[in-house]
Amino acid sequence: MTRPILPDMTTLDRRFLLRGAAAGSLLASIGGVANAREAGITVPSVAQPVPMENVRLLSSPFNDAVEANIKYLMFLSPDRFLHNYHKFAGLPVKGEIYGGWESDTIAGEGLGHYLSALSLMYAQTGNVECLNRVTYIVNELAKVQAAQGDGYTGAIMRKRKDGTLVDGKEIFPEIMAGDIRSAGFDLNGAWSPYYSLHKLFAGLLDADKYCGNKKAIDVAVGFGGYIEKVFAALDDEQTQKMLNCEYGGLNESFAELYMRTNDPRWLKLSQRIYDKKVLDPLKAGEDKLANFHANTQIPKLIALARLHEITGDASDAKAASFFWQRVTQHHSFVIGGNADREYFFEPDTIATHITEQTCESCNSYNMLKLTRHLYSWSPDASYFDYYERAHLNHILAQQNPKTGMFAYMMPLMSGTAREFSSPENDFWCCVLTGIESHSKHGDSIYWQSDDTLFVNLYIPSTLNWAAQKAAFQLDTKYPYDGHIAFKVTQLAGAKTFTLALRIPAWAANSKILVNGKPALATSAKGYALVRRKWRAGDVVTLDLPLDLRFEHTAGDEKVVALLRGPMVLTVDLGAAEDKWEGDAPALVGADLLAGITPVSVEQAVYKTNGIGRPGDMTFKPFYAQWERRNATYFSKYNDAEWAEAQVAYKAEQARLKDEAARSVDVMHLGEMQPERDHNLKSEISYPVIYRGRQGRDARTLGFFSFEMNTQRDGKDVGPLILQATYWGSENNRVFDILVDGVAIAHERLTGRQPGAWIDVDYPIPLELTKGKAKVTIKFDPKEGKTAGPVFGVKLFTAAAAGTTA
Repeated sequence: MTRPILPDMTTLDRRFLLRGAAAGSLLASIGGVANAREAGITVPSVAQPVPMENVRLLSSPFNDAVEANIKYLMFLSPDRFLHNYHKFAGLPVKGEIYGGWESDTIAGEGLGHYLSALSLMYAQTGNVECLNRVTYIVNELAKVQAAQGDGYTGAIMRKRKDGTLVDGKEIFPEIMAGDIRSAGFDLNGAWSPYYSLHKLFAGLLDADKYCGNKKAIDVAVGFGGYIEKVFAALDDEQTQKMLNCEYGGLNESFAELYMRTNDPRWLKLSQRIYDKKVLDPLKAGEDKLANFHANTQIPKLIALARLHEITGDASDAKAASFFWQRVTQHHSFVIGGNADREYFFEPDTIATHITEQTCESCNSYNMLKLTRHLYSWSPDASYFDYYERAHLNHILAQQNPKTGMFAYMMPLMSGTAREFSSPENDFWCCVLTGIESHSKHGDSIYWQSDDTLFVNLYIPSTLNWAAQKAAFQLDTKYPYDGHIAFKVTQLAGAKTFTLALRIPAWAANSKILVNGKPALATSAKGYALVRRKWRAGDVVTLDLPLDLRFEHTAGDEKVVALLRGPMVLTVDLGAAEDKWEGDAPALVGADLLAGITPVSVEQAVYKTNGIGRPGDMTFKPFYAQWERRNATYFSKYNDAEWAEAQVAYKAEQARLKDEAARSVDVMHLGEMQPERDHNLKSEISYPVIYRGRQGRDARTLGFFSFEMNTQRDGKDVGPLILQATYWGSENNRVFDILVDGVAIAHERLTGRQPGAWIDVDYPIPLELTKGKAKVTIKFDPKEGKTAGPVFGVKLFTAAAAGTTA
């Protein structure tokens, strides 16, 4: 294995500035030397995670999540996940196929994630039933592969033009013949087939890594041979065309398969699965992420990170590091998640993307994976400042521990509630990464390098540090309480090693004691380093101040969120099942922190006093509001700014009132009753909701149409204008708008007004409406494109109400 080439750490400058302030306070409080180098103690140049089987969680919200996940894993049926695998191999089917995505053309993805989750859970807990299920699934897959006869071991489906669902294996001969058709997520009638296949490869590799199942590698090698033949039939141009369709981390799997088998064919294949359009700009240090589907890209960078570790290619490391820095510092929300409606947007525009479609959970799952790679190359606490942020505030928020169910999105728009999966009929990608995330909460608490032990996450747990034949216990109520105790519970004799405790960038005046006395500690890269001769029974205590602070969005200092230590706080707006129609809360005052007082410090509950608008409000930990509506981001004003904002609000209300007076008919797309009332018809068209507005789109080869009234009191009102509402950031949407079969507009949405709603007016020729009580409006996408989404359509007169043109 090639020694990793360290990335340029200057990309972390903002975090280092914060870190410097914390380090100064740390040294002042513990009386340490000026820096670690002067003391001859340094942070090691590389690190590895302590194997998860050597870590056991103690009572905490993280352990609650693991226990809830075990129940769900045991509820799920291996045979139901295996349904298509058995069916398409001609073997007896043993269980009914699951619903949701598992019954769609992405079928089979669930089994791979399930195999990974079981393997991880076995390592995390030692649960023997998890091991038994892993063994059973791998054995069944070996039977499937033998029955297929050519190495293929898939379960994807393909939708033919007549709408029938068939074995997706039939797309591969077409692809090998050069017939490659994709609109981004569809490949020859299958939904992201390589993405689904990657999950199976990842599951097989995890079965080997965590459960020692070598048969899993045999199955992976056989299936890899089939995929290798598909790629071998294509030239570079055809390969790039095929890779326009989401392929997950398939290249990472082949890189890892190379490391397990030492067969160079897998490394060659891994390096060939390379999306030039996305990855070349990142290697050049260019942020061109806007309008790319976020979770499609993150696994590609994880794969480059893994390839760098194998080959030492510095350009791979540069791309992965640059991507991480841009996403975490310029594209991420306060909870550590990223993207809006699953897509990256322009950097430093967070404030214009606070919607109910923020933060796909898969994205954070993958960003944490990428963070682990980068940290291992050059340990620095700033990586785990981000990791902790996303792990606590997004990943832990994603699973409702009462039910064990998972949220797809983590909505940050005021008044929205999380929507959780059902046990048997969803299997969204985020459900499946969720069962993995909540099987491994102990995988990054402790890291090691020679005789240095890093403590990166303060989660109650026990540790067996096999390298030093030592055992430890970490006890804390963090992040509700800043006191952390780390005890050496077992050690033969006395042994010298370094304990590296992460001091978060937000922490000031931290205090470290060893056996109740001030520790001789040094500081480097965000760590307090304590090196001494340790004995069983030694106890290190760390006290971190959990002060309140506001954090503004990247690019807009007027939009803020409230944090306490690593924990994001949110305003409780009522039960999820209760409707909420209020205005988004705001904060008004010259000194906002002074206007917040504790209700319960132990439970991290606070209230505002006089600074809340429209009234005072109560803050609680964001992650734990699984069944509540929240407000997390706030516009902040001084008194003069608030008065001005109210004037603008009243002016907008007057405009809307005038427009309503001129309206002849209004179509609320995406709402069941209005669509029925207007006789909506559609194909390959779906309702959507975004920023509190409902709408509808139509995908390629589809359409949607509906009827609208054109008269008042049975009389013509003159020329009419059709107005459609779009989100101004929409890009590359191309469609026609027809009235009674006649095209009145050819629309191309090109991101003409990013971050804002836009109303586009289309005058209707009078001859199309004259003498008609109704007309049919149709939105018709061009091939390979999407129509909309359209968030409402109005017909109104060109002149003031009551007059004719």
